[in-house]
Amino acid sequence: MGLALTLGAFAIAALVFFWLVGVVKTTIKTAFLVALFLLGLWLAFGIGPSQIWETIRNWLPDFLFPS
Repeated sequence: MGLALTLGAFAIAALVFFWLVGVVKTTIKTAFLVALFLLGLWLAFGIGPSQIWETIRNWLPDFLFPS
C-alpha cells in the first residue's frame, strides 16, 4: 500500500509540475509578444506604454480603477 501511495503521489506531482512548466512557458511567451508589440508602437508611432494604459483605463468601467 505504501508503494502505491508513493507512486500515486509522485505521478500527481509530476503532472502538476509539467502543467506548471507549460503555464510558465506560455506566460513568458505572451509577455515577450506584448513587449515586442509595445516596442513596435513606440518606435513606429511614438506611442508609449502610459498612453496605452490610459486608453485601456478609459475603456474599463470606473469601479475597477476608482479615481
